[in-house]
Amino acid sequence: MERGCKPQHRAARWATKALVVLVLASWPSFAWATEEAVQRAEMVAEIRFVAALDQRVIENSVLKAMGQVPRHQFVPDSQRRNAYQSRPLPVGYSQTISQPYIVALMTDLLGLEPEQSVLEIGTGSGYQAAILAELVARVFTIEIIPELGRESGQRLQRLGYDNIEPRVGDGYYGWSEHAPFDAIIVTAAASHIPPPLVQQLRPGGRIIIPVGGQFMVQQLTLVEKLADGAVVTRQILPVRFVPFTRGP
Repeated sequence: MERGCKPQHRAARWATKALVVLVLASWPSFAWATEEAVQRAEMVAEIRFVAALDQRVIENSVLKAMGQVPRHQFVPDSQRRNAYQSRPLPVGYSQTISQPYIVALMTDLLGLEPEQSVLEIGTGSGYQAAILAELVARVFTIEIIPELGRESGQRLQRLGYDNIEPRVGDGYYGWSEHAPFDAIIVTAAASHIPPPLVQQLRPGGRIIIPVGGQFMVQQLTLVEKLADGAVVTRQILPVRFVPFTRGP
């Protein structure tokens, strides 16, 4: 995913860096904090700051998850020094790991509860699935690129995420065996909202999905399925994601 970094967002990184270091320095265990832990704390503070600039509030449970998952474990070795920066990063196979703020925002918009199950379309490196796994009981995630799907599945297993079930396949059709889902998140831009995903969403559930062509303005779109089955959509903000890939 790609999104332009506003000047005030860049300034936020420097402003929050000093604040986080001061806060961490007051902790008795600061001397034992790893460099990555400090960087995660800075990242979370920046997410909170940028959300405020956008007049949004990210739930503390989401920020806590962002602060717990080791993002540096989900990027190639060549990108580890950039893992906690406020930008998308390449993860191979022409795919990216999204900007931390966008990961937090998309997760927050789902309105998740601990007992719920979530379907993710587009596993990628597995980072978004790991964030979801910190918040809900079960995560089902589908990746269409076999090599990427195998790598992310092995990574999630190695890191101990036993409430995530990965699968290689075409996410357009969802995962009917485990439906209905309380929430569905799509991490690639589709030309339209796939009807099978709406069908597999539980009444009262939400889908967050970027909608638009690769060379057009894409809109991060929230889909809500009401108790009576009616569907309501709302555009959140313009974004740029890699295109939704379909099977043969």
